[in-house]
Amino acid sequence: MPVKQAVFHRFSAKAALAAGLACTLTLSGCASWRNQTRPAPPVATDAAASASDAEKSAAIANAGAQTVQASRLQRFLWIFSPYRPDIQQGNFVSQEMLNQLKAGQTRDQVRFLLGSPLLMDAFHGDRWDYPFYLARGNGELTTSRVTVFFKDDVVERFEGGNLPSEREYIDRIAGPSKGSKDHPERRPVEPAKVNAPATQQ
Repeated sequence: MPVKQAVFHRFSAKAALAAGLACTLTLSGCASWRNQTRPAPPVATDAAASASDAEKSAAIANAGAQTVQASRLQRFLWIFSPYRPDIQQGNFVSQEMLNQLKAGQTRDQVRFLLGSPLLMDAFHGDRWDYPFYLARGNGELTTSRVTVFFKDDVVERFEGGNLPSEREYIDRIAGPSKGSKDHPERRPVEPAKVNAPATQQ
């Protein structure tokens, strides 16, 4: 009898450990191998379909800033994950910067307003791309893209818009500022006027 109880105790302990490990892997997303075992959908390889897909993706990217929030499960699992810093890549272009961009400006003026472009294609010398990517540590993802087209070294047109303002961007990175809402607006203090001493004659 003692041998059967020892074997049963070892088996139940291993079964409980295996069940806990399976639940942990399933909840943490490590069991995503199920999605990788499905065959990929067929891809159209003709030139018209590729051009159509490229135009659709460019239109979506140039539609403005897009933010994807983490799901409730991902936010819950962040508690058990290691620290993840915010990752920013590309050129941040605010709505205020884009409002100053006008057709007819030179390349130097565009570089002064928006900065140096991240992507300058050798095959498309008259196009500058300003992609932006911000991945927050909590799983929030923000992307945007501004594309400037030149003709005869001046701006012909540009795509992009619906971008966050500089204040919204700072609030997204550092959190909303508490000083602007809690305290009333303070007026600047004027410097004290000092009367010049009267000259004696």
